[in-house]
Amino acid sequence: MQLDHMKLIGVYVKPLSLLMLLVSIGFWGGCGSRSANSTVVVYTTHDQIYSEPVFRLFEQKTGIRVDAVYDTEATKTVGLANRLAAEASNPQCDVFWNNEVVRTVILKRKGVLERYVSESVRDIPAGMKDTEGYWAGFAARARVLVVNTNLVASKNTITSFSALADPQLRGKVAMAYPLFGTTATYAAAIFSVLGDTKAKEFFRQLKTNGVIITDGNGAAKDMVARGEVQYGMTDTDDAYSGTKDGNPVRMVFLDQGTDEPGTLVIPNTASLVKNCPHPEAAKKFIDFLLSREVEEMLAKSGSAQMPVRAGVPTPADIPSLTSIKAMPVDWEKVADKQEEVATFLSELFVR
Repeated sequence: MQLDHMKLIGVYVKPLSLLMLLVSIGFWGGCGSRSANSTVVVYTTHDQIYSEPVFRLFEQKTGIRVDAVYDTEATKTVGLANRLAAEASNPQCDVFWNNEVVRTVILKRKGVLERYVSESVRDIPAGMKDTEGYWAGFAARARVLVVNTNLVASKNTITSFSALADPQLRGKVAMAYPLFGTTATYAAAIFSVLGDTKAKEFFRQLKTNGVIITDGNGAAKDMVARGEVQYGMTDTDDAYSGTKDGNPVRMVFLDQGTDEPGTLVIPNTASLVKNCPHPEAAKKFIDFLLSREVEEMLAKSGSAQMPVRAGVPTPADIPSLTSIKAMPVDWEKVADKQEEVATFLSELFVR
Protein backbone atom coordinates (compact mmCIF):
# COMPACT_ATOMS: atom_id res chain seq x y z
CA MET A 1 0.00 0.00 0.00
CA GLN A 2 2.87 2.33 0.86
CA LEU A 3 4.67 1.47 -2.39
CA ASP A 4 1.54 2.19 -4.43
CA HIS A 5 1.21 5.54 -2.66
CA MET A 6 4.81 6.46 -3.51
CA LYS A 7 4.22 5.56 -7.12
CA LEU A 8 1.15 7.74 -7.13
CA ILE A 9 3.18 10.62 -5.79
CA GLY A 10 5.83 9.98 -8.40
CA VAL A 11 3.25 10.16 -11.18
CA TYR A 12 2.19 13.63 -10.13
CA VAL A 13 5.43 15.14 -8.84
CA LYS A 14 7.23 15.05 -12.15
CA PRO A 15 4.53 16.84 -14.19
CA LEU A 16 4.13 19.36 -11.40
CA SER A 17 7.87 20.04 -11.34
CA LEU A 18 7.88 20.44 -15.09
CA LEU A 19 4.98 22.88 -14.90
CA MET A 20 6.77 24.96 -12.28
CA LEU A 21 9.91 25.00 -14.39
CA LEU A 22 8.02 26.14 -17.49
CA VAL A 23 6.32 28.93 -15.57
CA SER A 24 9.58 30.08 -13.99
CA ILE A 25 11.28 30.51 -17.38
CA GLY A 26 8.26 32.24 -18.89
CA PHE A 27 7.63 29.49 -21.43
CA TRP A 28 4.15 28.53 -20.30
CA GLY A 29 1.86 30.52 -22.56
CA GLY A 30 4.24 33.51 -22.44
CA CYS A 31 3.03 34.49 -18.98
CA GLY A 32 6.52 35.51 -17.85
CA SER A 33 6.87 38.18 -20.54
CA ARG A 34 3.25 39.19 -20.20
CA SER A 35 3.54 39.89 -16.46
CA ALA A 36 6.69 41.92 -17.06
CA ASN A 37 4.85 44.32 -19.36
CA SER A 38 1.25 44.24 -18.13
CA THR A 39 1.80 47.28 -15.88
CA VAL A 40 3.41 50.70 -16.26
CA VAL A 41 4.23 52.92 -13.27
CA VAL A 42 3.85 56.62 -14.01
CA TYR A 43 4.84 59.49 -11.75
CA THR A 44 2.92 62.57 -12.85
CA THR A 45 2.75 66.21 -11.82
CA HIS A 46 -0.21 66.86 -14.11
CA ASP A 47 -3.42 67.32 -12.10
CA GLN A 48 -5.02 63.98 -11.27
CA ILE A 49 -8.47 65.03 -12.46
CA TYR A 50 -7.08 65.58 -15.97
CA SER A 51 -4.43 62.85 -16.16
CA GLU A 52 -6.62 59.98 -14.97
CA PRO A 53 -8.80 59.93 -18.14
CA VAL A 54 -5.59 59.63 -20.19
CA PHE A 55 -4.52 56.65 -18.10
CA ARG A 56 -7.90 54.96 -18.41
CA LEU A 57 -7.95 55.39 -22.20
CA PHE A 58 -4.47 53.87 -22.48
CA GLU A 59 -5.60 50.92 -20.39
CA GLN A 60 -8.63 50.40 -22.63
CA LYS A 61 -6.51 50.52 -25.78
CA THR A 62 -3.66 48.29 -24.63
CA GLY A 63 -4.76 46.21 -21.66
CA ILE A 64 -1.73 47.55 -19.78
CA ARG A 65 -2.58 48.76 -16.28
CA VAL A 66 -1.32 52.19 -15.20
CA ASP A 67 -0.18 52.59 -11.61
CA ALA A 68 -0.01 56.35 -11.11
CA VAL A 69 1.70 58.37 -8.39
CA TYR A 70 0.66 62.03 -8.08
CA ASP A 71 2.25 64.97 -6.34
CA THR A 72 0.68 67.72 -4.24
CA GLU A 73 -0.22 71.24 -5.37
CA ALA A 74 2.07 72.79 -2.77
CA THR A 75 5.22 70.91 -3.89
CA LYS A 76 4.48 70.70 -7.61
CA THR A 77 7.14 68.82 -9.58
CA VAL A 78 9.86 69.09 -6.93
CA GLY A 79 8.55 66.29 -4.72
CA LEU A 80 8.38 63.68 -7.48
CA ALA A 81 11.61 64.83 -9.10
CA ASN A 82 13.41 64.40 -5.78
CA ARG A 83 11.81 60.98 -5.33
CA LEU A 84 13.00 59.86 -8.76
CA ALA A 85 16.54 61.00 -7.96
CA ALA A 86 16.46 59.17 -4.62
CA GLU A 87 15.26 55.97 -6.32
CA ALA A 88 17.88 56.10 -9.10
CA SER A 89 19.80 53.05 -7.82
CA ASN A 90 16.57 51.02 -7.57
CA PRO A 91 13.97 52.59 -9.90
CA GLN A 92 10.31 52.11 -8.99
CA CYS A 93 8.92 54.30 -11.78
CA ASP A 94 8.81 53.72 -15.54
CA VAL A 95 7.66 57.05 -16.98
CA PHE A 96 7.87 60.59 -15.64
CA TRP A 97 5.03 62.78 -16.92
CA ASN A 98 6.10 66.24 -15.81
CA ASN A 99 4.00 69.37 -16.25
CA GLU A 100 7.09 71.47 -16.99
CA VAL A 101 10.61 71.12 -18.38
CA VAL A 102 13.36 72.29 -16.02
CA ARG A 103 13.13 69.45 -13.48
CA THR A 104 13.10 66.99 -16.37
CA VAL A 105 16.34 68.48 -17.70
CA ILE A 106 17.88 68.26 -14.22
CA LEU A 107 16.91 64.58 -13.94
CA LYS A 108 18.51 63.96 -17.33
CA ARG A 109 21.74 65.54 -16.06
CA LYS A 110 21.65 63.37 -12.95
CA GLY A 111 21.47 60.22 -15.08
CA VAL A 112 17.95 59.33 -13.94
CA LEU A 113 16.48 59.25 -17.46
CA GLU A 114 17.14 57.06 -20.47
CA ARG A 115 17.16 58.10 -24.11
CA TYR A 116 14.03 57.07 -26.03
CA VAL A 117 12.96 58.62 -29.33
CA SER A 118 9.33 57.71 -29.89
CA GLU A 119 7.80 57.60 -33.35
CA SER A 120 5.25 60.07 -31.97
CA VAL A 121 7.82 62.89 -31.78
CA ARG A 122 8.24 63.25 -35.56
CA ASP A 123 5.90 66.25 -35.85
CA ILE A 124 6.70 67.83 -32.48
CA PRO A 125 8.58 71.14 -33.07
CA ALA A 126 12.32 71.13 -32.42
CA GLY A 127 12.12 73.58 -29.51
CA MET A 128 9.67 71.31 -27.74
CA LYS A 129 11.90 68.23 -27.44
CA ASP A 130 15.36 67.32 -26.21
CA THR A 131 17.98 67.27 -28.95
CA GLU A 132 19.43 64.09 -27.43
CA GLY A 133 16.09 62.30 -27.09
CA TYR A 134 15.75 62.20 -23.30
CA TRP A 135 12.40 63.99 -23.20
CA ALA A 136 9.70 65.30 -25.50
CA GLY A 137 7.16 68.05 -24.93
CA PHE A 138 3.44 68.11 -25.56
CA ALA A 139 0.29 69.92 -24.41
CA ALA A 140 1.61 73.31 -23.34
CA ARG A 141 0.50 76.09 -21.01
CA ALA A 142 1.56 79.72 -20.88
CA ARG A 143 2.21 82.03 -17.97
CA VAL A 144 -0.53 84.64 -17.72
CA LEU A 145 -2.05 87.23 -15.43
CA VAL A 146 -5.52 86.56 -14.13
CA VAL A 147 -7.34 89.82 -13.39
CA ASN A 148 -10.43 90.54 -11.32
CA THR A 149 -12.77 92.37 -13.71
CA ASN A 150 -14.75 93.93 -10.85
CA LEU A 151 -11.64 95.58 -9.46
CA VAL A 152 -9.69 96.47 -12.61
CA ALA A 153 -11.15 98.10 -15.71
CA SER A 154 -10.02 96.68 -19.02
CA LYS A 155 -8.28 99.92 -20.03
CA ASN A 156 -6.26 99.94 -16.80
CA THR A 157 -5.10 96.32 -16.90
CA ILE A 158 -1.36 95.85 -16.85
CA THR A 159 0.10 93.60 -19.53
CA SER A 160 3.70 93.04 -18.42
CA PHE A 161 5.10 91.00 -15.56
CA SER A 162 7.51 93.85 -14.73
CA ALA A 163 4.51 96.10 -14.01
CA LEU A 164 3.63 93.83 -11.07
CA ALA A 165 6.50 95.47 -9.20
CA ASP A 166 4.83 98.89 -9.39
CA PRO A 167 4.42 100.30 -5.85
CA GLN A 168 0.81 101.19 -6.71
CA LEU A 169 0.04 97.45 -6.65
CA ARG A 170 1.23 96.95 -3.09
CA GLY A 171 -0.72 94.09 -1.51
CA LYS A 172 -2.75 93.57 -4.70
CA VAL A 173 -0.83 90.69 -6.33
CA ALA A 174 -0.72 86.96 -5.55
CA MET A 175 1.57 84.24 -6.84
CA ALA A 176 2.50 80.66 -5.96
CA TYR A 177 5.60 79.99 -3.86
CA PRO A 178 8.36 80.39 -6.47
CA LEU A 179 10.34 77.29 -5.52
CA PHE A 180 7.84 74.83 -6.98
CA GLY A 181 6.09 74.00 -10.23
CA THR A 182 5.78 76.37 -13.14
CA THR A 183 6.32 79.41 -10.92
CA ALA A 184 9.84 78.16 -10.22
CA THR A 185 10.31 77.49 -13.93
CA TYR A 186 9.13 81.00 -14.76
CA ALA A 187 11.47 82.53 -12.20
CA ALA A 188 14.48 80.69 -13.64
CA ALA A 189 13.44 81.74 -17.15
CA ILE A 190 13.23 85.40 -16.08
CA PHE A 191 16.78 85.19 -14.73
CA SER A 192 18.09 83.51 -17.89
CA VAL A 193 16.44 86.10 -20.18
CA LEU A 194 16.80 89.34 -18.18
CA GLY A 195 20.04 88.63 -16.38
CA ASP A 196 20.67 88.42 -12.66
CA THR A 197 20.65 92.14 -11.84
CA LYS A 198 17.27 92.99 -13.38
CA ALA A 199 15.64 89.74 -12.26
CA LYS A 200 16.76 90.15 -8.63
CA GLU A 201 15.51 93.73 -8.58
CA PHE A 202 12.12 92.60 -9.89
CA PHE A 203 11.64 89.94 -7.21
CA ARG A 204 12.92 92.22 -4.45
CA GLN A 205 10.36 94.83 -5.48
CA LEU A 206 7.62 92.17 -5.45
CA LYS A 207 8.65 91.35 -1.89
CA THR A 208 8.66 95.04 -0.93
CA ASN A 209 5.20 95.40 -2.48
CA GLY A 210 3.85 92.68 -0.20
CA VAL A 211 3.14 90.09 -2.87
CA ILE A 212 0.94 87.39 -1.37
CA ILE A 213 2.48 83.92 -1.60
CA THR A 214 0.05 81.02 -2.06
CA ASP A 215 0.38 77.23 -2.10
CA GLY A 216 -0.16 76.96 -5.85
CA ASN A 217 -1.29 78.61 -9.06
CA GLY A 218 -4.89 77.58 -8.42
CA ALA A 219 -4.86 79.29 -5.03
CA ALA A 220 -3.55 82.50 -6.60
CA LYS A 221 -6.37 82.39 -9.16
CA ASP A 222 -8.92 81.78 -6.40
CA MET A 223 -7.76 84.87 -4.49
CA VAL A 224 -8.33 86.95 -7.62
CA ALA A 225 -11.75 85.38 -8.20
CA ARG A 226 -12.80 86.23 -4.62
CA GLY A 227 -11.63 89.83 -5.02
CA GLU A 228 -8.94 89.56 -2.37
CA VAL A 229 -6.31 90.79 -4.85
CA GLN A 230 -6.44 92.43 -8.26
CA TYR A 231 -3.90 90.25 -10.05
CA GLY A 232 -2.59 86.72 -9.85
CA MET A 233 0.38 85.16 -11.62
CA THR A 234 -0.72 81.76 -12.88
CA ASP A 235 -0.96 79.47 -15.91
CA THR A 236 -3.50 79.29 -18.70
CA ASP A 237 -5.13 76.13 -17.31
CA ASP A 238 -5.99 77.72 -13.95
CA ALA A 239 -7.05 80.98 -15.59
CA TYR A 240 -9.24 79.07 -18.03
CA SER A 241 -10.94 77.15 -15.20
CA GLY A 242 -11.68 80.47 -13.47
CA THR A 243 -13.49 81.87 -16.50
CA LYS A 244 -15.39 78.62 -17.06
CA ASP A 245 -16.61 78.68 -13.46
CA GLY A 246 -18.21 82.07 -14.09
CA ASN A 247 -15.86 84.03 -11.84
CA PRO A 248 -15.22 87.74 -12.53
CA VAL A 249 -11.77 87.06 -13.99
CA ARG A 250 -9.99 87.75 -17.25
CA MET A 251 -6.83 86.16 -18.62
CA VAL A 252 -4.04 88.38 -19.98
CA PHE A 253 -1.05 87.09 -21.91
CA LEU A 254 2.12 88.77 -20.72
CA ASP A 255 4.60 90.95 -22.61
CA GLN A 256 3.15 90.63 -26.09
CA GLY A 257 4.42 94.02 -27.35
CA THR A 258 7.07 94.49 -30.02
CA ASP A 259 9.86 95.33 -27.59
CA GLU A 260 8.72 92.94 -24.87
CA PRO A 261 10.11 89.44 -24.22
CA GLY A 262 6.88 87.47 -24.62
CA THR A 263 5.31 85.06 -22.18
CA LEU A 264 6.78 81.74 -21.13
CA VAL A 265 5.24 78.74 -22.89
CA ILE A 266 5.72 75.54 -20.89
CA PRO A 267 4.99 72.10 -22.36
CA ASN A 268 4.36 68.93 -20.42
CA THR A 269 7.24 66.48 -20.84
CA ALA A 270 7.39 62.70 -21.14
CA SER A 271 10.55 60.77 -20.32
CA LEU A 272 11.67 57.19 -19.77
CA VAL A 273 13.26 56.32 -16.43
CA LYS A 274 16.64 54.59 -16.70
CA ASN A 275 16.60 50.87 -15.76
CA CYS A 276 12.84 51.06 -15.15
CA PRO A 277 11.01 47.84 -14.18
CA HIS A 278 8.65 47.74 -17.21
CA PRO A 279 10.56 49.18 -20.19
CA GLU A 280 8.38 47.84 -23.01
CA ALA A 281 5.13 48.96 -21.39
CA ALA A 282 6.81 52.29 -20.61
CA LYS A 283 7.69 52.90 -24.25
CA LYS A 284 4.15 52.07 -25.34
CA PHE A 285 2.80 54.56 -22.84
CA ILE A 286 5.18 57.28 -23.99
CA ASP A 287 4.17 56.64 -27.61
CA PHE A 288 0.54 57.12 -26.57
CA LEU A 289 1.18 60.12 -24.32
CA LEU A 290 2.97 61.98 -27.11
CA SER A 291 0.25 61.29 -29.67
CA ARG A 292 -1.96 63.89 -31.34
CA GLU A 293 -4.93 62.08 -29.77
CA VAL A 294 -3.75 62.89 -26.25
CA GLU A 295 -2.98 66.50 -27.17
CA GLU A 296 -6.54 66.86 -28.46
CA MET A 297 -7.88 65.15 -25.35
CA LEU A 298 -6.02 67.51 -23.01
CA ALA A 299 -7.02 70.56 -25.07
CA LYS A 300 -10.68 69.59 -24.70
CA SER A 301 -10.37 68.82 -20.99
CA GLY A 302 -10.75 71.34 -18.21
CA SER A 303 -6.99 71.87 -18.19
CA ALA A 304 -7.20 73.52 -21.63
CA GLN A 305 -3.70 72.52 -22.70
CA MET A 306 -2.48 74.03 -25.98
CA PRO A 307 -1.18 71.50 -28.52
CA VAL A 308 2.44 72.01 -29.53
CA ARG A 309 1.62 70.69 -33.02
CA ALA A 310 -0.32 72.53 -35.68
CA GLY A 311 -3.64 71.13 -36.81
CA VAL A 312 -4.73 69.37 -33.61
CA PRO A 313 -8.46 70.07 -33.09
CA THR A 314 -9.17 72.30 -30.09
CA PRO A 315 -12.15 74.22 -28.66
CA ALA A 316 -12.63 77.67 -30.17
CA ASP A 317 -11.56 79.46 -26.99
CA ILE A 318 -8.21 77.65 -26.71
CA PRO A 319 -5.52 79.84 -28.32
CA SER A 320 -2.97 78.33 -30.66
CA LEU A 321 0.71 78.71 -29.89
CA THR A 322 1.16 80.57 -33.17
CA SER A 323 -1.09 83.34 -31.82
CA ILE A 324 1.11 83.91 -28.76
CA LYS A 325 4.44 85.69 -28.59
CA ALA A 326 6.57 83.20 -26.66
CA MET A 327 9.56 84.09 -24.53
CA PRO A 328 12.67 82.75 -26.28
CA VAL A 329 14.25 80.26 -23.89
CA ASP A 330 16.98 77.65 -23.98
CA TRP A 331 15.79 75.03 -21.49
CA GLU A 332 19.33 73.91 -20.76
CA LYS A 333 20.27 77.49 -19.80
CA VAL A 334 17.11 77.84 -17.71
CA ALA A 335 18.09 74.64 -15.89
CA ASP A 336 21.57 76.11 -15.33
CA LYS A 337 19.95 78.94 -13.34
CA GLN A 338 17.50 76.86 -11.36
CA GLU A 339 19.59 76.07 -8.27
CA GLU A 340 21.02 79.57 -7.99
CA VAL A 341 17.57 81.15 -8.42
CA ALA A 342 16.01 78.76 -5.91
CA THR A 343 18.61 79.72 -3.30
CA PHE A 344 18.00 83.44 -3.87
CA LEU A 345 14.19 83.12 -3.74
CA SER A 346 14.16 80.84 -0.69
CA GLU A 347 16.12 83.49 1.21
CA LEU A 348 13.94 86.30 -0.12
CA PHE A 349 10.56 84.64 0.47
CA VAL A 350 11.14 82.91 3.80
CA ARG A 351 8.18 80.78 4.87
